[in-house]
Amino acid sequence: METFNPLRDAVPLGEIKRALVIKLRHHGDVLVSSPVFSVLKAHAPQVEIDALVYADTAEMVTLHPAIAEVHTIDRKWKQLGAIGQLKAELALYNTLKARGYDLIIHLTEHWRGAWLCRLLKPRWAVGPAVRGRSKRWKQSFSHIQAMPFNALRHMAETNLDALRRIGIQPGVNERCMTLVPGAPAEAVVAKHLAGFGLSGRGFIHIHPASRWFFKCWPVENMAALVERLQVEGHAIILTAAPSPDEKRMLDSIQGRLTKPAFCLSGQLSLKELAALTRVATLFVGVDSAPMHIAAAVGTPTVALFGPSGDKQWGPWGVPCRIVSSTRHQCRPCGIDGCGGGKLSECLTSLSVDEVFQAVQDVLSQCGGVGK
Repeated sequence: METFNPLRDAVPLGEIKRALVIKLRHHGDVLVSSPVFSVLKAHAPQVEIDALVYADTAEMVTLHPAIAEVHTIDRKWKQLGAIGQLKAELALYNTLKARGYDLIIHLTEHWRGAWLCRLLKPRWAVGPAVRGRSKRWKQSFSHIQAMPFNALRHMAETNLDALRRIGIQPGVNERCMTLVPGAPAEAVVAKHLAGFGLSGRGFIHIHPASRWFFKCWPVENMAALVERLQVEGHAIILTAAPSPDEKRMLDSIQGRLTKPAFCLSGQLSLKELAALTRVATLFVGVDSAPMHIAAAVGTPTVALFGPSGDKQWGPWGVPCRIVSSTRHQCRPCGIDGCGGGKLSECLTSLSVDEVFQAVQDVLSQCGGVGK
């Protein structure tokens, strides 16, 4: 018996052979869109699903079991000069054209997605409603996804709304994020853990930084948390991106510790970071891509939130605790620090006791950690 679908312009899934999902944003944004691939594949298993992302975010979706091919746009193309950039753009267009997409799902307001829909001419195309856009934007898509701002709705669900718009209702167990580290990354991490003497042992993975430093907890607080966990007998591994600012943050934390923590500052690729987090008993961090990576690999998480919205961007689909201020009614404001001053009082006011208790709660919930 055919399932009743009240959406009159629902896309007939059985007629789709290839689909392209476009997500041109930062690492965490791309990872939070990963359920779209899983749900689409679950409801239309015959479809070959490709992804189009920025080159530096490709590791967020490569090896995803629902993705056939990952196509990339390199932000560095602009450095090639007009002719070089044009050649790169034409090569990408020809590659996408040859795939012959029946469906394109564009998940952001980037104009490139609209132009690709016009150029590639899929039978169906989904794009977000963007206030103030011209008819040209709307006419680029067969289906427009409503995008009302809702600070209480997680971005994973907002991404899945693109599928709901064409008649797909995601099942409760289909909405998890997915990130596959891969065997090479797992081997690198296993070697690091063996060098630390942590093979087969539990440890807590702490990534203190975000690319946006106004989302970060003060280093003296993070150092105090690390020391307190060490006193409790927990092994701690600190990580940071290769950026000089993040490395300095970790150096500052290490310099405040009686006993330095294990450290992999700037030494891991994104896949290796995922492999490390996956074998950790607990992840502790701020609103950042590594926090989303922890959720995607299924690791219980303690996340500190300040000016950004935890309902929209919190850890998705894993046991977690959000630590945020109840004393600052202005959060989440989305501003880069109070008054634009790069320091967020709603974060700096969080006490070590509050975060330590959150860690204890999650560890207790998940059965503790090896010591």
